[in-house]
Amino acid sequence: MHGDFSLFATFTMALVTAFIGGYIARRLKTPTMVGYLVAGLVIGPFTPGFVGDSADITQLAEMGVIFMLFGVGLHFSLKDLWNVRTVAIPGAILQTLTATVVGFAVTQSWGWSVNASLVLGMAISVASTVVLLRGLEDNGLLNTPHGKVAVGWLVFEDIATVAILVLLPALTGDVANPLESAAIAILKTVIFAVIMLFVGTRFLSWLLKRIAHTRSRELFILAVVTLALGTAFGAAELFGVSLALGAFLAGVVVGESDVRHQVGAEILPFREIFAVLFFVSVGMLVDPAQILENLGQVLEITALIIVGKAVITLLLGFILPAPTRTMVVVAVGLSQIGEFSFIVGQAGVGLGILSQEQYGLILAGSVISIIINPMLYHAIPELERLILKIPLIAQRNDNRHLAPDPVQHGLSDHVVIVGYGRVGAYVGNMLKLLNLPELVIEQDVDRVEGFREHGVPTLFGNAADSEILTHAHLERARALVVTVPDEITTELIVIAARHLAPKLPIIVRAASTEGVKRLVKHGANYVIHPELEGGLEVVRHTLLVLGYPTLQIQQYMDEVRSDAYDIERITMAEQRVLDQLLRTVRGMEIVWHTITADSQVLGQTLAEANLRAKVGASVIALVRDGHVTPNPKSNTVFNEGDIVGLIGDDHELEAAAHLLDPAA
Repeated sequence: MHGDFSLFATFTMALVTAFIGGYIARRLKTPTMVGYLVAGLVIGPFTPGFVGDSADITQLAEMGVIFMLFGVGLHFSLKDLWNVRTVAIPGAILQTLTATVVGFAVTQSWGWSVNASLVLGMAISVASTVVLLRGLEDNGLLNTPHGKVAVGWLVFEDIATVAILVLLPALTGDVANPLESAAIAILKTVIFAVIMLFVGTRFLSWLLKRIAHTRSRELFILAVVTLALGTAFGAAELFGVSLALGAFLAGVVVGESDVRHQVGAEILPFREIFAVLFFVSVGMLVDPAQILENLGQVLEITALIIVGKAVITLLLGFILPAPTRTMVVVAVGLSQIGEFSFIVGQAGVGLGILSQEQYGLILAGSVISIIINPMLYHAIPELERLILKIPLIAQRNDNRHLAPDPVQHGLSDHVVIVGYGRVGAYVGNMLKLLNLPELVIEQDVDRVEGFREHGVPTLFGNAADSEILTHAHLERARALVVTVPDEITTELIVIAARHLAPKLPIIVRAASTEGVKRLVKHGANYVIHPELEGGLEVVRHTLLVLGYPTLQIQQYMDEVRSDAYDIERITMAEQRVLDQLLRTVRGMEIVWHTITADSQVLGQTLAEANLRAKVGASVIALVRDGHVTPNPKSNTVFNEGDIVGLIGDDHELEAAAHLLDPAA
């Protein structure tokens, strides 16, 4: 390869080390962000080995910021924020201000400048959106009232962070009149926001629809990426607004269009890749030697982030209309800092307010808090119990109850349905008719809201990409039904579920015959191939029209399924007995009759009814209370509501019908 390819080398090594670091972090059950930060440290200038080009990675990191803020804007919902406004908005404002003041005071005691202390205080006052959402999802809290307050709280913090980035250069820069500079910055921001919200909303929505109608996915992807980057660049060049704010407003505008879901799906790979590069670039700035030299300050900053912010949040519970559980969940979720803190810190470094050594304290505190944060969720019940022992808090908490969590800890004997599309809906409707408890795991927010309104226990999240299955009580469930169409996702779910509940019956769908084999190998008990089932149904109707006996048709279909589904692994004992009974009979049919109140055999034993002697038909099975009894014993008493399976020829079955169910 000729010429200077430092950008290519840095880009490649950043992704390679990030992949390794993220995988190790995931195996250690810590956020992948930690692995990405460590990857940056590995290829940074302060460790031996390959050293990435800091200038190149910084340019790529800027794109990561743009895509992250575009994604935040895309999923920003004023409605969601409004629903929790009484807790989230005042809580976010008070917590951010208090944490900033405490951080300011601590660093002032170290002898920092006023501006540096102010920037650090603002940096540690905001939490990581990525870490919070992942923590809530992994612990089954994202769709609870408590999780909604935490998300709304953080959304408002994100908005405040964008405002900080706008005002930071004016308030802390070297200008003659900071108030005038701040006013000008606000005016430019307002003009840009008005243009985006009133002009951009119509134009960009119209443009994206037109491009979508071209039916060219590559053109649509190009348009989305161009929109995110172009708006951010234009905001910075024409209005002096930060790239972050430009990207955020672009996301908000697109989020109001009809194609927002498609935009979100197409932008996701870019957001994930460049966000990884952003965290790697942050890790490259970490100097281990400086951290060791300032270990005392690192520990103080970390304690302020983890303990200080949590205490501030819990104290706000005295004045906010929220129950203790909600405040505990918010306190735990916000006891960390991440991407927005990095952005604020980098802005401070760029303005000459923070030194690299001071910025390193933010990075060190972030890494430690991100590692510890997942462990804090396990302490939520105990922490709530301890707090409620305080009489004053217990008394104030009595009248502040939100709706209960959608998944109760006592849930058992339920069926877990992963994915509630058309196939999942069929299963759910059947369970409702049978009055069987269900638990739904779904990623679609609109569906989840609908389930909550109807009182259906629901977990929001991706069952293949989180710890959410651990909160589905699989060890107490009767079955797991996975209806998602993607086979890779299904495989990951099956592997995790089989590890959590070795004896749980697992029913899944597969998109290919190869997928059937893989899913069975991973532990699925029943694998349904929709295309094969559709073909078999066509065959069944064709053979019926041609006059072939129903029993022979069923035998043929069973043999086809056996070849494709490896039926030996998935047949229960009762099914094997029935199958053997049916296969020993030729030229006979099987019918089912319900024992009614006027049945002639009601209250009689099988021996007393003596159906075989009277009419010639034989009883081969009995279904009672949902349980199948193959070849019932002679002392079995017929009860009202029993379903009896009979075999025989047409005349024998017709005679038996008059005895069992006269109204049939």
